[in-house]
Amino acid sequence: MNKKILIATLSLFLSLTAFAQRPDAKKVTISGKVIEKGTDFPLEYATIVFENAKTKQLSGGITDENGNFKFEVSAGNYNVRVEFISFKTLPLQQKEFNTDTNLGVIQMAADVAQLNEIEVIAEKSTVEIKLDKRVYNVGKDMMVKGGTVSDVLDNVPSVTVDAEGTVALRGNENVKILIDGRPSGLAGINIADALKLLPADAVEKVEVITNPSARYDAEGGGGIINIVLRKGKANGVNGSIMVNAGDPETYGTSINLNKKSDDYNLFSNFGYNYRNNPGNSMVDAEYYNSDGTTKNFINERRTNDRLSEGFNANFGIDLNLSKSLTWTNALTFRENRGKNPDNVFFYNFDSGFNPTSTRNRFNDQRSDEFSIEYASNFVKKFKKDDHKLTVDIAISQNRENEFATISDQILGNPSSLDTEETSNTQKQQRNLIQADYVLPIGKNGRFEAGYRGSFLNNLTDFTVTPDDSNFSNTLEYIENVNALYMQYGSKIDKFSYFFGLRFEDSNIEVNSLTENDYNTKKYNNLFPSATFNYEFSESSSVSLSYSKRINRPRGRFLNPVSSLSSNINIFQGNPDLDPSMTDAIDLGYLKKWNKLTFNTSAYINITNDSFQFIRRESGLFATTIVDGEDIVDPVTGDVTPIGGTDIRTPVILSTPINLAKEYRAGFEFNLNYTPYKWWRLNGNFNAFRSETQGDYSYVDYLGNTINQNFDNVAFTWFARINSKVTLPYKIDWQTNGTYNAPQTNAQGKSLGVASMNLAFSKDILKDKGTIALNVSDVFNSRKRIMETEIPNVVSSYSEMQWRERQVMLTFTYRFNKQKNERDRQPRREDNGGEGDFMGRP
Repeated sequence: MNKKILIATLSLFLSLTAFAQRPDAKKVTISGKVIEKGTDFPLEYATIVFENAKTKQLSGGITDENGNFKFEVSAGNYNVRVEFISFKTLPLQQKEFNTDTNLGVIQMAADVAQLNEIEVIAEKSTVEIKLDKRVYNVGKDMMVKGGTVSDVLDNVPSVTVDAEGTVALRGNENVKILIDGRPSGLAGINIADALKLLPADAVEKVEVITNPSARYDAEGGGGIINIVLRKGKANGVNGSIMVNAGDPETYGTSINLNKKSDDYNLFSNFGYNYRNNPGNSMVDAEYYNSDGTTKNFINERRTNDRLSEGFNANFGIDLNLSKSLTWTNALTFRENRGKNPDNVFFYNFDSGFNPTSTRNRFNDQRSDEFSIEYASNFVKKFKKDDHKLTVDIAISQNRENEFATISDQILGNPSSLDTEETSNTQKQQRNLIQADYVLPIGKNGRFEAGYRGSFLNNLTDFTVTPDDSNFSNTLEYIENVNALYMQYGSKIDKFSYFFGLRFEDSNIEVNSLTENDYNTKKYNNLFPSATFNYEFSESSSVSLSYSKRINRPRGRFLNPVSSLSSNINIFQGNPDLDPSMTDAIDLGYLKKWNKLTFNTSAYINITNDSFQFIRRESGLFATTIVDGEDIVDPVTGDVTPIGGTDIRTPVILSTPINLAKEYRAGFEFNLNYTPYKWWRLNGNFNAFRSETQGDYSYVDYLGNTINQNFDNVAFTWFARINSKVTLPYKIDWQTNGTYNAPQTNAQGKSLGVASMNLAFSKDILKDKGTIALNVSDVFNSRKRIMETEIPNVVSSYSEMQWRERQVMLTFTYRFNKQKNERDRQPRREDNGGEGDFMGRP
């Protein structure tokens, strides 16, 4: 930002304070809209300066995301000018303002000379803190160069990604993840796995919506994360090329190409990547007899190399059919092949910790996946500002095949070798149609209504060779959801409100074709939402919001069998699971100073029928046949005499059920602080308490009644801080530190874990190129560490590291596109235009 604008901003702040001290002065309302000349795109954060002709005192305001402005000044004679970074200052004639005045639509022209002097906005990674959501602009984030979307999310305030890639919002894993505002076929069947494969360079920004309005899909008890993919935006032909290489062996490339004119915008993205993500885990377990004495020990050591090779491409065109009608078409596909050799050793010891035997289980996994999606979007704008109709259509297909060859034996005993093969093939078809209508009413009112139809069909075929009917299964999942919504909001002085109601009709089929077991669930639900906001000033406001959410079980939660990595501990889905319902309340406060933005919120989530996991005996046994020697049971340590041929190990099932009522309450705050032009900081802190209440009883295969109590109270917190410093010679240095505090559960606790990422970057080739070096998990400390204690059964200590430390070198070259080129594409109004009267500064 140049000195002129800094001085104007400071003067504006001081004069507003002075004017606020003159309650006797007559106030008039000034309004209007600022757009870019030639494109009619609205300019957000443009400054309208009112300079008193006599006193030279300054007052005025800034535009919102739609280019609109509205503020009060004391009646009088003013010289008016409109200012915006990289645009020519637009002076207006001296004028007397004694009544409310609408200045109409103001057009500003870009200043080419300034474009070469100012710092880039679009290329910088920033966090925009707003009352209803937080927007993380990926920009030039060195931390994620050459990484994946999963890496991007792990840098977003309020969002965490654990060692296995599971995404949580404020510690709640029941979060809905959208791509470009809708459930996407690109995310495939397993969203966590898909996020690890999509390249970070394809992402423009991430929107975090903790308490969505009725306009959004009701899915996701913890909120919504919307990933907005990158699309070319500058006029003419332009683009960028990125190549990267790293250790462990990783390399890839990404190409963005764009051609834009007044009538159309062609955009495309191509990417290739090869990644090796080695991981490891360990479990040290002590087993007990029924009287509490030690029975035996088993130490488990696991290593795996997650190898993936993928290609993705996106083609699209925006057609400006008229000044009021835009039609966008896009075709996207992704292909990925992977290998995951998983090698596990079980070291068995007796009660005195003397070695007895070693067992090795090797799981050679292979996979291939292909996704394709066609999306079409129509936007019809009417004469009145913000009066429009939007229609979206998306059709996608996803195919995922996983194969594994599993060998299991006691070392030194060839006759104990047992080999089996598994095949897991999945096909998914998803169709989506959505229409949204926005109608401004009066001066500040807004009415919205819409329809959304989501139609999903997923077929999973899991087989085990040699044939085992206990585990092989074909599952068909069909989900048809039709939704209608309407909402209305308005603003009265400094108070604004928003009410919404969503109706969803759900028709779900979960069919086990192998077992001839068919489950159909039909239910209708109403999802109300409400938001209230009060502005104390232009830089300070408070909000209160409520929404009702739903979390539908899918995938492995429903499939009776989806893997067989272990033959004694089986995860088994439950086809009869019902959805859980959440009531969410959020109280937020936002305050902005010159160099600091502070946002804090307190929240409560109450969930009925939440999913809980039970562990129970199946009545099945894994059997190892051995001839001619004394052998030791790999699990219990029991000795079988010479000539024994049958070791029977019980198979334990872990199954989700609808059981508990969950209360989750927390507090968080976010800070954006720029102490100096060369130093930017942002931080996030979240602390929450989770309470679960519920009991479960079942009859085991021996006829015994088993009771399990799930009452548990857990408290934990996590913190993240990100610092970016510009060093001499224009070298950027970025540091990211995260700490996840310990958390208790019904059977133990997870320990606290700290981790840090580090990155450096330097612009070269007259700012057309950038070279970046980043180190992910500098101290190789990012793990999931657990302590488990089940009285008179087992105590264990475990560590799991999904990905070891990684070093990445990345080079980016931009052609026909300067580093400081500003985005001029209008934002897609994913928030439904609520910001017009929700009091956003």
